[in-house]
This record gives sequence, structure tokens and C-alpha cells, in this order.
Amino acid sequence: MSNLETPENIHCTRSHEYVIVDGETGIIGITQYATEQLGEIVYVELPEVGTTIPKGEAFGTVESVKAASEIYMPVSGTISEINHRLTSEPELINDDCYNEGWIIKVADFSKEDLEEAMPMDEYLSFIEE
Repeated sequence: MSNLETPENIHCTRSHEYVIVDGETGIIGITQYATEQLGEIVYVELPEVGTTIPKGEAFGTVESVKAASEIYMPVSGTISEINHRLTSEPELINDDCYNEGWIIKVADFSKEDLEEAMPMDEYLSFIEE
């Protein structure tokens, strides 16, 4: 796995989504490991702003040259922003998944759900198993 700079306050799920806590906002995307497994991402289906989605439900899809995969909510929350750049530049997810390649931002996210996600060091151990 190449080494992208990993942000602080990041938590990951077993299905390879992440949430970065930025104050009261949760920034959600897919992990570097997921991007490497998928290969070149060519399309991203984004949800509507204002939609409240419970933890574990699919909120969108990423399609790569290899496969299409649903993206699942790591925490329950209301979508406050979507990364519009991904509609014309889906490769941002491959290039910089933790910064420019984020997928959605959520407000009012569940702090309890966040506690169930893995800190990055635990996630890295999980993917090495």
C-alpha cells in the first residue's frame, strides 16, 4: 500500500469506508486500501444533500474498471455536502482518497456509531489479516 498522508481523527469500517471528524462534521469516503482493490475509479453515484441515512445503509456507488461497489454509511447522519468534483473527476478518489477524494460530508452524525468504527492503526491490522 502506498503511503498517503493519513489524517488525524479518522475511523474506518470493515467494509472500507472512513469517517474523518472535523468539528461537528463527518467527512466520509473510501479507504486507500479500497481504492487499491477496486482499481481505477471511473464513476461515482452521489446521494442528495439533506438525506438522512442510517449507519450501514448504502448511500452511493463507485464504479471502477474492475467492479461496481456500494458505499455504506460508517455513521448515521444527515448529508450536508457532496463532493461535486467527483462527477467529472472520479479519479480524485484514487489519487487522494482522504483529502480531495472525499465523497460526502454529514452533520448530526452519531458519536456512538463512531465509537464502533476502528481507529486507523486497528484498521491497518484488520486489512493485513
